[in-house]
Amino acid sequence: MRILVTGGAGYIGSVLVPVLLDRGHEVTVLDTFSRGTTELAPCCRFATFNPVRGDARDERILDELVSRADVIIPLAALVGAPLCKEDPIAARTTNLDAVVALTKRTCKEQMVIFPTTNSGYGIGKLGEYCTEATPLRPISLYGETKVEAEKAVLERSEGVTLRLATVFGMSPRMRIDLLVNDFTWRAVSDRAVVIFEGHFRRNYLHVRDAAKGLEHAIANFGTMRGQAYNVGLSNANLSKIELAAKIKEQVPNFEYLEAPIGEDPDKRDYIVSNEKIERTGWVPDWELEAGIAELVRGFRMLRNSRYGNV
Repeated sequence: MRILVTGGAGYIGSVLVPVLLDRGHEVTVLDTFSRGTTELAPCCRFATFNPVRGDARDERILDELVSRADVIIPLAALVGAPLCKEDPIAARTTNLDAVVALTKRTCKEQMVIFPTTNSGYGIGKLGEYCTEATPLRPISLYGETKVEAEKAVLERSEGVTLRLATVFGMSPRMRIDLLVNDFTWRAVSDRAVVIFEGHFRRNYLHVRDAAKGLEHAIANFGTMRGQAYNVGLSNANLSKIELAAKIKEQVPNFEYLEAPIGEDPDKRDYIVSNEKIERTGWVPDWELEAGIAELVRGFRMLRNSRYGNV
């Protein structure tokens, strides 16, 4: 198939795009490539790889690229509550307006598969799993823009949305700010972390299983179309304290404590059911423990000291 991935040089995209090319698809990546780095350089060996430097908000580029695609995966986004709060205009124009503009240019023969976030659930009810029927109550600008964009995609009967859990794991375009990645980085590099509101719970998903979920939606589009699906590890609805304990099992000298005062600026707290997508045949390949071990190996290689005296 001819697949268009916006933001394809990012954390998920740099894992997904090589997989799609290996499967024999033609893949066009629309990205600003603003970092000037080489996450997708190995993809250039494929004649079916077409990198396009541009902004997903540029409607002239969308006019040209969308019409050529069989499958469209909008990954371009400002991800996370802190980044969206820092630049709310870019958050709305990229996370919402660009997706709306893209969907308006599609026809019913095209597949739109939108990876959104389960942070739209906000604060769940104690002991109750959030399912796809649970009302969405986002508590951050990031959550709000993704929920509104999901609505725009689902209004097209051809759209499928995947509400991804908190993603973790090594990627060519690495991110250390994600919760599992952040705690593991601190365990390896600092050997300690102070946790605010450690009882807050979330669900987790390896970045390669996020890519697998997108592939699964392409392969099963006929039965999944027009619906939203939670995608995460059903055995990993963990609090932040429980997550830290998991990491300590693999990094024994890691110490963590919960602050008696202070608040987490990201107030999300929920547990999630992934039963709906599991019924379609999707199963994850990566358990949380394996992902933590992968991160420990990866962080032995990385330095995050651009301005440090090392």
